[in-house]
Amino acid sequence: MQSLRILMLVIGLLGFAPGSVWTVVTAADHSLAVVPATGATTVAHAEDHSGILPAASILKDFGFFKINNSMVITWTVALGLILLARMATRNMQAVPTGLQNFWEWLVESLYGFLKDIIGPELVKKTFWFSATIFIFILFTNWFGLIPGVGSIGWGVPDATGRLHHIATPILRGGNADLNMTSAMALTFVAFWFLWSIQANGVGGFLKHIFGYPGDATGVAKLLLSLVFIAVGVLEIFSIAFRPVSLSFRLFGNIFAGENLLEAMALLGGSAFGWLIALPFYFMELIVGLVQALVFMLLTSIFTALMCQHGEEHESGGRNTGHNEGPAVKAGSH
Repeated sequence: MQSLRILMLVIGLLGFAPGSVWTVVTAADHSLAVVPATGATTVAHAEDHSGILPAASILKDFGFFKINNSMVITWTVALGLILLARMATRNMQAVPTGLQNFWEWLVESLYGFLKDIIGPELVKKTFWFSATIFIFILFTNWFGLIPGVGSIGWGVPDATGRLHHIATPILRGGNADLNMTSAMALTFVAFWFLWSIQANGVGGFLKHIFGYPGDATGVAKLLLSLVFIAVGVLEIFSIAFRPVSLSFRLFGNIFAGENLLEAMALLGGSAFGWLIALPFYFMELIVGLVQALVFMLLTSIFTALMCQHGEEHESGGRNTGHNEGPAVKAGSH
């Protein structure tokens, strides 16, 4: 308890707080928060709001650059993963143990899993992205469940001086910020275009979307070509909507989970809030894993649906169906 008080005071002195005079208040749920000693309203509508705000709170505004509470989480997770990877691969051994064993198991399991779905050739090209996305999203989701994330910060106490809601938490789940999930989705789209053009060429890319792949002739071919052009236009809308669906799916699940945990904790009050929230806490551990897996699988399958044909052409037209997963076969023309 004392260490948390000291930590809050240090953060305030370092300038991460939006004011200069601070005091530590014990909330009704026994969490700690830093609030203005003068009683000024950090967030104007904090008293009426009982859930997490959709927008991440700004901790420090440099004018040209703003640091919000979700960015702190993403930086912390990224730095932790880099250090973990360096420690695991620092002294490589033929018979792995400890961190090296865990890291190799994680990477090899992901590689074999994706290889069975999108094939050995494509996984060699895209595995670095898919594995990084999965590991980063997973650990970011789980890091957001650490006690103190979302429950330590600033708020407006009631008339009795008790704080029932943290309006501006110091830390917030990284994927509970739509900016973060959108950035990952748009990054994938950029690489998707790159990989698709590398596999098919510009002409093959357009032909894959708008072209008629059959062998009909005459009027039937003309009519079918017009139909496939219309289908290609719809496909363009589908491609444009992918980053939206990817970003909102991940953001919505994580954001809803944080609100759910807060609602359950408030429902139980100061005595039993932790007990009521406990089952949902373990559920959010599963949700964090599932959402990381879904994001990785969708990006991999979207890539395979466009690039797998390019691999077949490069292999001289040989049938590579035995290397494709069922999801890729179902999506092929």
